[in-house]
Amino acid sequence: MEKKYQKHEYSTAKFNELYFYDKNDLGATYSKNHTQFKVWAPSADKVAVKLYEEGLGDNFIKKISMYKGVAGTWELIVEEDLNEVYYTYEVTIKDIVNETIDPYAKAAGANGIRGMILDLNRTNPKGWNEDIKPEFKEDTDAIIYELHVRDLSMNQDSGIENKGKFLGVAEVGTVSTSGLTTGLDHMKELGVTHVHLLPVFDYHTVDETQLHTPQFNWGYDPKNYNLPEGSYSTDPFHGEVRIKEFKQMVKALHDNGLRVIMDVVYNHTFANEDSSFHKLVPEYYHRVVNGKFSDGSACGNETASERSMVRKFIVDSVVYWAKEYHIDGFRFDLMALHDIDTMNAVREAVNKIDPSILLYGEGWTGSASVLPKEKQALKAHTYQMNRVGAFSDDMRDAIKGSVFEGEDTGFVSGKEGLEEAIKFGVVASTSHPQVKEFVAWTHNPGQCINYTSVHDNFTLWDKLAMSCKDATEEQRIRMNKLSAAIVLTSQGVPLFQAGEEILRSKPVEGEEGMYDHNSYISSDNVNAIRWSNKKKYYSVYEYYRGLIAFRKEHPALRMRTEADIAKHLVFLEDLPEQVVAYKIKGNLESEEAKEILVIFNASNKKVKIPLDKGTWKVYVNADYAGTTVLSTVDKDTVVVDEVSAMVLVL
Repeated sequence: MEKKYQKHEYSTAKFNELYFYDKNDLGATYSKNHTQFKVWAPSADKVAVKLYEEGLGDNFIKKISMYKGVAGTWELIVEEDLNEVYYTYEVTIKDIVNETIDPYAKAAGANGIRGMILDLNRTNPKGWNEDIKPEFKEDTDAIIYELHVRDLSMNQDSGIENKGKFLGVAEVGTVSTSGLTTGLDHMKELGVTHVHLLPVFDYHTVDETQLHTPQFNWGYDPKNYNLPEGSYSTDPFHGEVRIKEFKQMVKALHDNGLRVIMDVVYNHTFANEDSSFHKLVPEYYHRVVNGKFSDGSACGNETASERSMVRKFIVDSVVYWAKEYHIDGFRFDLMALHDIDTMNAVREAVNKIDPSILLYGEGWTGSASVLPKEKQALKAHTYQMNRVGAFSDDMRDAIKGSVFEGEDTGFVSGKEGLEEAIKFGVVASTSHPQVKEFVAWTHNPGQCINYTSVHDNFTLWDKLAMSCKDATEEQRIRMNKLSAAIVLTSQGVPLFQAGEEILRSKPVEGEEGMYDHNSYISSDNVNAIRWSNKKKYYSVYEYYRGLIAFRKEHPALRMRTEADIAKHLVFLEDLPEQVVAYKIKGNLESEEAKEILVIFNASNKKVKIPLDKGTWKVYVNADYAGTTVLSTVDKDTVVVDEVSAMVLVL
């Protein structure tokens, strides 16, 4: 009789030796003549496939027992054409019988309760096989725009027809009532290279059967990892629709020069005991201590990536999205809940598909984890990972103040003593001879994500309003522009929240002067991008657009190695307080400028900065930014206005 392993033995070498399944055929594999079902459930006594006509309701077709395969798998081949038939697994473990969706399901009905067998070729939109990814060579060439699907289109002034949908992201030719571009055309015009989409896999917390009632969620509540969220489709009841529309969105973004990054949340599941993982193999996929779920996510549980079949699931899932949906990058939520080896395994796997795929994540946990710290994919361990980046909270908080204290100020808003922190961000958290107070956490600038705002916490504009209550709007705009200039002229990879370029705000409804710092379930009124702001703050938009164009034109701002940064980037010394300035010089590949001088003046007075001999061209000042010369300077000093940036080229 086969020995049943106890839960405490899940992490042992013996269990892994017996039950690690290394083939890539888990789930339902469809062909016109037959469908193969395969599921990993080593602790089960019996497993059966249950077939249904629809994704919901009383329409059961039949139940068919599976038979034991190798390494803890159960399998079954049904000699029928099961295209668009729905299915679940019935799992018996001792006297407990559970029915669950397949964790490897590639399609599902409304609310992701039943998987769907599908001929995926039929979901490909026109031209899908000829889809060409926009050119992208180096990680540091990326300029990332972080976006929630609904936020782009839900405002009445978006001019977008398919509001809140994947197809809304795909619409071109949309304008606001003022005639300015919105949506996809806006992103293209802005010049970003990658659109980072907040969770678009199937998440738990929107009822897809009640879409006539407005519902909002950021989506960090995973239900089914390998299929798109139904509420963003025009029909969540028929599983093929969301897949085709998701692909249409990706194709439209690619056709318009934008790559696509998915926000992935493998670190926890929305449900604990009720998750498909737990129903299939109780306590294997999660970290459980003495019967209690470890909660490093602060969401109820955390997955056990260090276990071979959990690591395999994460790698398989990323590979599937990269191949089936042509995804160009992945952002890992609470990445430090994953072990370093898993993140390196993901990189190794995607390199075989497309080495230009970006990988980065949050180098922290949500709460204490039982995963030993030395194994966690923390920001501090970024140097141990192969081209897996991390968000620089150092740079974020240095620029605008702590995200945990609404009224705390930063460099751009007047706090003193932050020059070294800004310099550390400028050199992309790498080791530099002139940065003494910070320890490098990467030796590859492509691993440092520099930013000041994302979906979490206050928007940049709201943070400035909270922390600088006495400042005028004009003064806060100067601070915002200075923040943008720092992020978009620093080494590393810049990222910003959608709408930051038009001073996006999330005011709390009915509470004057209050702003929503955690809008994960707030209304569209709070979350949607207000397109009227583009006209109102058009000069800010043009400033961001100009900074992006300038960055793209100058490889010196996108150096690829720590050695190049240390050699070519030199900080000016003996400067006034609240001023950081640096020059980039020397023969850099593809860089036409002899020298670039970047100055950040966060003080409330004008400052004089010394210049090397020559005629300098000003491309960025307090008011304008771009690739057009604003003025020239041939003196030995230049005056930089208060709370502003200046960029000059020799």
